[in-house]
Amino acid sequence: MAVVVVESPAKAKTINKYLGDDYTVLASYGHVRDLPPKDGSVDTENDFEMKWEVASTSQKHVRAIVDALKDDDKLILATDPDREGEAISWHLQEALTKRRAIKKSTAVERVVFNAITKTAVTEAMKNPRQVDMELVEAYLARRALDYLVGFNLSPVLWRKLPGSKSAGRVQSVTLRLIVEREMEIEAFKPREYWSVKALLTTPRGQEFETRLTVLGGKKLDKFDIATGEAAELAVAAIQSRDLSVQSVEAKPGTRNPAAPFMTSTLQQEASRKFSWGARQTMQVAQRLYEAGHITYMRTDGIDMAPEAVEGARAAIKDRYGDSYLPSEPRIYKNKAKNAQEAHECIRPTDLSKAPADLGSLEPDHRKLYDLIWKRSIASQMSSARLERTTVDVGSADGEVMLRATGQVVKFDGFLKVYEEGRDDVDEEDGKRLPQIAEGDALTKKSVSPEQHFTQPPPRYTEATLVKRMEELGIGRPSTYASIVTTIQDRGYVVKDKNRLIPQDKGRLVTAFLENYFRRYVSYDFTAKLEEELDHVSAGEAEYKALLERFWTDFKAAIDETAELRITDVLEKINEVLEPHLFPAKEDGSDPRLCPNCGAGRLSMRTARSGGAFIGCSNYPECRYTRPLAGDVEGGDVLGPDGKLLGHDDQGVPVSLRTGRFGPYVQLGEPTEEAPKPKRASIPKGTELDQVTLEMALPLLALPRFIGKHPDGGDIETNIGRFGPYVMLTEPLPDNAKAKDKPKKVYANLADPEEVHTIGLNRAVDLIEQKKLNPGRRAAAAEPLKTLGDHPDGGAVNVMKGRYGPYVKWEKVNATLPKDVEPESVTLEQALVWIEEKAGKSKKKAPAKKKATAKKPAAKKKAPAKKASSKKTAEQ
Repeated sequence: MAVVVVESPAKAKTINKYLGDDYTVLASYGHVRDLPPKDGSVDTENDFEMKWEVASTSQKHVRAIVDALKDDDKLILATDPDREGEAISWHLQEALTKRRAIKKSTAVERVVFNAITKTAVTEAMKNPRQVDMELVEAYLARRALDYLVGFNLSPVLWRKLPGSKSAGRVQSVTLRLIVEREMEIEAFKPREYWSVKALLTTPRGQEFETRLTVLGGKKLDKFDIATGEAAELAVAAIQSRDLSVQSVEAKPGTRNPAAPFMTSTLQQEASRKFSWGARQTMQVAQRLYEAGHITYMRTDGIDMAPEAVEGARAAIKDRYGDSYLPSEPRIYKNKAKNAQEAHECIRPTDLSKAPADLGSLEPDHRKLYDLIWKRSIASQMSSARLERTTVDVGSADGEVMLRATGQVVKFDGFLKVYEEGRDDVDEEDGKRLPQIAEGDALTKKSVSPEQHFTQPPPRYTEATLVKRMEELGIGRPSTYASIVTTIQDRGYVVKDKNRLIPQDKGRLVTAFLENYFRRYVSYDFTAKLEEELDHVSAGEAEYKALLERFWTDFKAAIDETAELRITDVLEKINEVLEPHLFPAKEDGSDPRLCPNCGAGRLSMRTARSGGAFIGCSNYPECRYTRPLAGDVEGGDVLGPDGKLLGHDDQGVPVSLRTGRFGPYVQLGEPTEEAPKPKRASIPKGTELDQVTLEMALPLLALPRFIGKHPDGGDIETNIGRFGPYVMLTEPLPDNAKAKDKPKKVYANLADPEEVHTIGLNRAVDLIEQKKLNPGRRAAAAEPLKTLGDHPDGGAVNVMKGRYGPYVKWEKVNATLPKDVEPESVTLEQALVWIEEKAGKSKKKAPAKKKATAKKPAAKKKAPAKKASSKKTAEQ
């Protein structure tokens, strides 16, 4: 039997059905090797040698393949048909060769298929090839570049801009797009203009709306009616004249269907129609692909295979009739810059199967399949035929002219199945006009002026951001989703009502990089580098020469920042972000003058705990602080004195601060008599802007004494590092020694509010339960909702947690977003959160491997001791 290796167990399960008992189908569970996050993983002094490690989570999967090859002498690598899939196959071949699982007698073949159907899989098995090293080298170049940028640039950020998390080759350029759009919005000055509309009635009593286009015999431009007074004069000019129809023009028109989906357009449409993020769309598409329902979902291609075109045409004729079938098939040409990404479009594997024909599907699976099926079918249907009508209404003297436009669908064509979503909707689209004839006298029902203001450019959605990245040539189909997700995970950007809004830390990072690494966040440079990488994948360039050119200039840019002082960096950012940090005041006074002392100048400062705030140059004499975004009452949490919440009954100040272990409230200030003022942690999950004096005072009153235990000892409540608890301090026995300390029994509380409300009886019960089951967890909780099985096996459930509901799969727990109700969670949403949570955990894992590093590598040179560094290369 031959051993076939694919990426996922779901894909393995589907393929196994087609291949039968003559094959052993195993899953690699994604990439099996990666660069360890430490110095020297890409050796710039040794021809860019890359030192790979098999991930700890992949060891058992590699062992399973090794064991299978003991009995079989043929290995078939059947990973995905793109650069990443080729890289996984190469990594597997390398890792298995090093483990001597691949011998001289072992036949190694590479097969690819664009869809997981019986026909596609069996056909691929008949046409094996070897691993495509040109694609592998393109992957190696990208991985090396991402490591060199992330691993060298991120530490510069940490040192020069405390509180920053990471920088990346494509991530930072994408962040720049969002930040620049926000700065455009802030700098935008709205301009007032007016329009005039008239509601008119035909001789047959039908109403229609018109807008003023000519006034005083002159055609109006957008800003010609600039004030309300001018608008009222225009209204009077219309009211004082009789109006009649001057002309009616009807023009036929057509609308053609959109091309089938490629990766970026699928993400954009799912965002418009379902408000899905790029990551969720790709997760659902992956499941549909692995189940054999759709073709491969990472592609720049829009062409459709000839047999699929015939299948679509047959389905159209069968379902909708000959009138909806064009005489010739529609041909869509690829526009992809990178041929290796230009697979066939994303389409159903069997176009005769509408969503209703697929039987049992997860709701999100069905929604996305429905979208893909409709778009694919519509792409081969007849054009819609329209009639666009323009009616001009005017006065006899030609001084006033108004216009109405309308559109009527004469034949719906592809619109019967599908209409593409749009980011900007024209309000006049689809209006139907009543029957009107030239010369008809019209009655004025109402004439009204309407005030308008020009609008700033809209914030990006994930869909419009991906579209812009595609236009600029930044990123590739396989990376769009991960890039957009990463900048949100880093806290550089938040998504609100589906719009991406940069946070202050994102602005700071962008300002720093634009000033000190301008070339590397340039759109043109990033796009040109992508093109060079495409040349590598096409076999037209040598990847190590590309790396050498990049590293020579990049290393020089890194070295130039060595002498930079944090104060210099902050002052430069003060200048760049001045309109945002220090907006102009209405009275024209200096916005950087300290409002507290009236003498110092405001500038950005960094906090010990990370992050930044605005402070006075006269510190410590003047202790004024505020957040970057603007003044708030009481100062800023990050400032040296925190945010003043108020005073207790004795007039002692109570402040909200943040430290190494998170936010806390503090009573008073350090003095010689009391160098450590009383502090209390803020319960996890509490929004800092919701912390008030009323909330702080009970926290500062903790620990709270509840009463005496029946068997002796004090019971009290408190909030500790791991949350709220009750504690019994047991009395010492009579024979206790002087050095003995009382034993303490702790029992967790589910709700932080209970520390203030729990009574003695319940506290005693909890402590007794803890005594009966020391070191044991409580009985397994019942799930709030059972979602189904994970594709890799194991149940996925929504659980009730101490700090809110979460989804659980095996050892991975992912907290639900605040705006999501547990009852509404779907399996697909849960899988996205689980993958994100698992991804974060995996990034931390390699640090534990430092003790098992090969000894010779550690002895080569001193820098190898930096293995404990937490640097991480980012995309």
